[in-house]
Amino acid sequence: MALLREPLLLLSRSGTIKKLVSTMPVSAGIVNGYVPGETTESAVDATARLVEDGLTVTLDFLGEDTLDVAQADATVAAYKDVLAELSRRGLARNAEVSVKLSAIGQALDDHGHKVALENARAICRAARNAGTTVTLDMEDHTTTDSTLSILRDLRKDFPETGAVLQAYLHRTEADCRALAYEGSRVRLCKGAYNEPDEVAFQGRADVDKSYVRCLKVLMAGQGYPMVASHDPRLISIASSIAGRYGREKGTYEFQMLYGIRPEEQRRLARKGETVRVYVPYGQEWYGYLMRRLAERPQNLTFFLRSLISKK
Repeated sequence: MALLREPLLLLSRSGTIKKLVSTMPVSAGIVNGYVPGETTESAVDATARLVEDGLTVTLDFLGEDTLDVAQADATVAAYKDVLAELSRRGLARNAEVSVKLSAIGQALDDHGHKVALENARAICRAARNAGTTVTLDMEDHTTTDSTLSILRDLRKDFPETGAVLQAYLHRTEADCRALAYEGSRVRLCKGAYNEPDEVAFQGRADVDKSYVRCLKVLMAGQGYPMVASHDPRLISIASSIAGRYGREKGTYEFQMLYGIRPEEQRRLARKGETVRVYVPYGQEWYGYLMRRLAERPQNLTFFLRSLISKK
């Protein structure tokens, strides 16, 4: 199954295959399993269903590596639209948004950092007006310094802005120490980009060990840790660490992707844990879907059969 991962990642960039996939009943079920839809309405409807199940939500309007100012502006408008709808439907208390800075201008030549900062400010302002918050997603290691710099600037006016740190980077334990202060919200994930040896741990065991070290720093600190993992072992370890540091439920949270381990999400919520579901939506769903399939080998045979049987 591992041999199929690279082909699927290559297919993630194919517009032709996207058209094929989106018209197939079988794969359409896979799409709906990971992405609730392309529109604001579909994202907010999914949010309402999750909130009814006792879960909280973070919404991600899909897109990254934007090299066009108009596209960056359209992404900002999409976030303002979904935030207004969350507010209108009384869901803002239980739902926030996650923003990739490269989707709002960070990758633009020369002035990308400035454009991304101003666009992020606009989204943070809309989130505050709606009664909720923003978390800045982290991307590949070349953007880490810029992203943390923008975070520092945003927190001057919007101290509630969340950060994301990736445990597979060698630097992350130090970044956790720098961000583990009162009022700071930090999502800790393993990391999903193909990073070189000199900046990132490569083996699964080494990444897991780094994750636990970073988690201890965050749980021991004064901030609000957000444990982003589907790994049952790491979830159990996180609960133990929280207890060791006297953390009460509600002073940290678990986060999982939409469509992955939904029963576990509900089980944790029934135990009184705060569980936030990362809900992606928008027209750029195809690349996201293919990356999720590549990460979950049990889905690959099912998916490829559906391609072969397409009439």
